[in-house]
Amino acid sequence: MIEPAPGILLISDPFLKDPNFMRTAVFLCEHTADGSFGFVLNRPYEQRLDEFIPDLEGFRIPVFYGGPVQPDTLHFLHNIPELRSDAQAVLPNVYWGGNFEQIIQLIRDRQLDLDNIRFYLGYSGWSGGQLEDELASSSWLTAQGSHQLVFRTPPGEVWKRAVMQLDEAFHPIVNYPIDPQLN
Repeated sequence: MIEPAPGILLISDPFLKDPNFMRTAVFLCEHTADGSFGFVLNRPYEQRLDEFIPDLEGFRIPVFYGGPVQPDTLHFLHNIPELRSDAQAVLPNVYWGGNFEQIIQLIRDRQLDLDNIRFYLGYSGWSGGQLEDELASSSWLTAQGSHQLVFRTPPGEVWKRAVMQLDEAFHPIVNYPIDPQLN
């Protein structure tokens, strides 16, 4: 098991019943003794960014459900060189946050490759020691995150591809039914 740290993926156990995290991969952006913070990578939200930000009318940019904490907040991960000075590096080519007004202007001016940014409503958070307890109870598996999984993998494939990064013994879980009692 890889220890939690920025850039690590938390891959939910296939039988995790929490509806917020069922079959999800959470990309950790921060992990300290005080707690952990990240975003669910594979849960598209039903509304688009232009439905939240009137200045972006006509730009049909997807938004993802980042997690159950503060679902009224908007966050973003990106690989945009112009925003690196205002952002926190999580991995090479993956940054969290930055100058939001600058992002809006770059989108409006069509100077931004939208394949290099992801928006999230809310976030996934754990208090100090909580994530370690969940890892000890086997609620999560861990793997190294990547630019590819964050920006280039279709949301419906993220959990499966994350599992496939694990030891071969874990590969069969990608085919487990969500509820084995219905099998």
